[in-house]
Amino acid sequence: MADVEMVEAHSDTADGSGSSEYVEFWIDLFLGRKGHEYFCDVDTDYITDRFNLINLQKTVNKFTQVIQYMVDDLDDNSLEQMSSARLEQLEHDACKLYGLIHARYVITIKGLQKMLQKYKEADFGRCPRVYCNFQPLLPVGLHDAPGQDCVKLYCACCEDLYIPKSSRHSSIDGAYFGTSFAGMFLQAFPEMVPKHPVKRYVPKIFGFELHKQAQVARWQELQRVKLEQKLNAKGVNGGYK
Repeated sequence: MADVEMVEAHSDTADGSGSSEYVEFWIDLFLGRKGHEYFCDVDTDYITDRFNLINLQKTVNKFTQVIQYMVDDLDDNSLEQMSSARLEQLEHDACKLYGLIHARYVITIKGLQKMLQKYKEADFGRCPRVYCNFQPLLPVGLHDAPGQDCVKLYCACCEDLYIPKSSRHSSIDGAYFGTSFAGMFLQAFPEMVPKHPVKRYVPKIFGFELHKQAQVARWQELQRVKLEQKLNAKGVNGGYK
């Protein structure tokens, strides 16, 4: 459905209006989809600069055509002659390529500024940890290559990672944000680095903390069980009872 709407919208804007309107509309359409709230808008000048696309040529088929599709360089006749299957594939490739370009864009000066605004508005969510006091989160990828893992959310307060609550967000490829964004962001905006929480939850029974020796004993028992499981998995019976 999105492909049909895009083609129709393209034909509506092809009556003499500038091509930049279609580029803005495609990006707006992409960003306006549910689950795409983590993305910022990438400048079209950045998309069309070949220097920024180095090593991305093999990520999609017909790379040049996909770029032309994103920046409205494909004429109406070419779009009309494409089958619905090809249009669907073209749209899929454009979204994938936009995501990979996005990972590079967000570590530029302009990209960092746009992500800063989204961070201030907590567009990426807030940390669920109680003692982090609703600290805004940052999207991060654990891999730079696509198809490895979904996006994670990093809390600079407790320095831990979380899975997005929404299934729409958790299905986004982490490579669309990359492994360097969070570090670059905190380096560029040191005033955004929060103080580490000093409070931590301590289990109690009727108001009394658990005895330290009991905690050590439980930890030792846990380590013994883990060691026994590892030995059993390797077929070793060392008599650790």
